[in-house]
Amino acid sequence: MKFGDEFFKKVEKKTKVDKNTIISLAEKLQKGNMKDEKTLTEVIDTLSKMTGKKVTDEQKRKIISKIVDDKVPKDVEKMF
Repeated sequence: MKFGDEFFKKVEKKTKVDKNTIISLAEKLQKGNMKDEKTLTEVIDTLSKMTGKKVTDEQKRKIISKIVDDKVPKDVEKMF
């Protein structure tokens, strides 16, 4: 699926996240090993910066542990 500049302009206006950051994160997710702690840490840090939400080291360890151990609910409704 291709996204044009207009799409990215709308996303940037709404989220304050620029096109290059979105593309970089998408590539990292697509190419990265989602069982690799370094990759997961980079993704968490990027998302933290993008959203302006602080993620403590303890929270990172818990998130990474859940992902690596396949303990992330497949059903979105079970997450909340």
